[in-house]
Amino acid sequence: MAFEPPHRLVRALGESAPDGDGWLEKLPEAARQAVALRELTVERVQVPGGRTSLVVLVRRADGTPAVLKLAPPRFRPAAERAALAHWAGLGAVQLVEGPGGDGGMLLERLHPDVSVRSLAEAKALLEAAGTLRRLWVEPPAGGGFETVAERTGRQAEAMRATAVGSEVGVLVDAALSAREELVGAATEVRLLHGTFRQSKVLAGERAPWLAVGPDPVVGECAFDLARLVRDRVEDLIASPSGAAHCRRRVKRLAESLELDQERVRGWTLFRAVESGVRALRVGRVRDAELLLEFAGWL
Repeated sequence: MAFEPPHRLVRALGESAPDGDGWLEKLPEAARQAVALRELTVERVQVPGGRTSLVVLVRRADGTPAVLKLAPPRFRPAAERAALAHWAGLGAVQLVEGPGGDGGMLLERLHPDVSVRSLAEAKALLEAAGTLRRLWVEPPAGGGFETVAERTGRQAEAMRATAVGSEVGVLVDAALSAREELVGAATEVRLLHGTFRQSKVLAGERAPWLAVGPDPVVGECAFDLARLVRDRVEDLIASPSGAAHCRRRVKRLAESLELDQERVRGWTLFRAVESGVRALRVGRVRDAELLLEFAGWL
C-alpha cells in the first residue's frame, strides 16, 4: 500500500520544517517498515488526519484493530509515549506495545471520526473537562518532561522576535506580562496533556471518551484549559455576543474544574496570542486574525 501523507499534514509540516528536514520524504518507507516490523495489516491512512503525524488504521496479527502513529522527532513522540504509558489508559488512549526503536507508536483503536465536537457545545465542554480532569496526575519521578515555564519561555522569545515593529505589539506585551506573572506564582505540578481541545477527545469502547495526541508538559492545570477555552473560535468570532460568551466559558470551565479563573484567563490570553503570532509568521493571516481578535476579548 502507498503511504501517501494527507494534504493537511504536508502543508502543516511544510510551514514548520527546519531547513534540510527530510522526514516527509522518508515517511512512506518508514511507514512500510513500521508495518512490516509489527506484522500489521493496513486498512487505510486516516484522512484528513492531524497536522503533526501520520495516523494509519491497522489490524494486528490476531485481527485486533489498532492505530499506527508516526511523527517527526521535533514533535516529541518519545514524550507522548512516556505520558501515555504513565496514564496507562486512564482518560487517554492506551499504548499496545512497548518502546519501539523506529519512532512509531501502536495504539488502541478508538473511533477516529467521532470526537466530542460532534456534541452540542455545552455537553462537549462538560465531557472534555471531565476527560481532562482524569489526566491531571502526579508526573512520574525523573520523567524528563518539559515544564510549562520552559515551553512558554521558548515561545515568548519567538513572540518577541516576531512582534518587533508590528501592530500586534500591544497584545504581545500583554501576553508576555501575563506569562511572567503566572510562571512566577505557579506552585502546582501535574502532568498535563499540553495541547488539549475538543478534537483531541475521541469516542472509545472501554470508555465513552478518551484523549489522544498529547504534547505533554509538567505544570499547573490552568495551562491545560487555555486551548479548550477557544475551541470553535470561528463560531465565537461570528457571534454578536462572542466576547461575553468567551468570558462565560472561562468562568464555567474554571469553576467546573475548581481552578482560579484569572489564571485560566491569563494562560488563555498567552496561548491565543502565541498561536496568533505563530500563524502570522508562517503566513496564515486569516487564522492569525481570528486568534488575535479572540485574545483581545480577554
